[in-house]
Amino acid sequence: MNIVVLDGYTLNPGDLSWDRLTRLGQLQVYDRTPAELVVERAKEADIVLTNKTPLRAADLDQLPKLRYIGVLATGYDVVDTEAAGARGITVTNVPAYSSDSVAQLVFSLLLELCHRVGLHDEAVRAGSWAASPDFSFWRTPLVELSGKTLGIVGIGGIGEKVAVIGQAFGMNVIATNRSGKQPSIPGATVKLVSTEELFEQADVVTLHCPLTPETEGLIGTETLARMKQTAFLINTGRGKLIREQELADALNAGVIAGAGLDVLSTEPPQAGNPLLSARSCVITPHIGWATGEARARLMETAAANVEAFLAGTPVNVVGRRAGQAGK
Repeated sequence: MNIVVLDGYTLNPGDLSWDRLTRLGQLQVYDRTPAELVVERAKEADIVLTNKTPLRAADLDQLPKLRYIGVLATGYDVVDTEAAGARGITVTNVPAYSSDSVAQLVFSLLLELCHRVGLHDEAVRAGSWAASPDFSFWRTPLVELSGKTLGIVGIGGIGEKVAVIGQAFGMNVIATNRSGKQPSIPGATVKLVSTEELFEQADVVTLHCPLTPETEGLIGTETLARMKQTAFLINTGRGKLIREQELADALNAGVIAGAGLDVLSTEPPQAGNPLLSARSCVITPHIGWATGEARARLMETAAANVEAFLAGTPVNVVGRRAGQAGK
């Protein structure tokens, strides 16, 4: 059994072990694979694991031995699942491994916007505190979360964890979801509202909806105009939920108070991305998923997915073969 990992470095830069997968077959791990080398590296593979390296129909046409694709992430848009299903290839993902870590980053970004800890640390180290005539100073307005309204767009697994943390801060929590069903969340009370009401009422809007044709470009000039001038926007979901130039324009014009983003439409971003120079915009390099604990869970689940497939009882199957994979 030949197993190929096309882009293993982000999951395991050296602090985890591939041993569980090694026991399942002949394992070849590539740190990164450019598009032009995908077929060459995977041509003898029975099993391919990928995180962000695309596997499109044209690639699958040239991989007749391939039986299984394991996506090393929750989102699986890097794989043409329809083409895979038509060729009898099982595709799996790894759900929910990073929910706690992503929820934690939501508040890391939010608290940075509230207190600008990094900016104030730099000011202290530059001597501003030592030179101050007062015992205290601040470079930006400081914001208390208690009593504010947290608006969660998409109250799924991550959104539920964000709701619990928000309520622990004393925030009122409102949300939207696709089903319209009232969520039952131990530790949090959430009021469902319309999308329009959420943007108008929330002091903080955080995005946790999937990227679909309906949600692509959800955040733009019209949406931002509904928000409070003092509101913050947080996005740890997908970059294409936001029309980036329109958000940058809104931030620079003071339409909203700030944004905290862990994702952008193109990753890594191009130098001309307008958000890189936008006012009151905090950006992290897609790290919500990347705590050591979350990556360890990802590694274990990915290996368990392969084991289940080889045993004829596949789990976490996505795409067309979700009801018949492995048969």
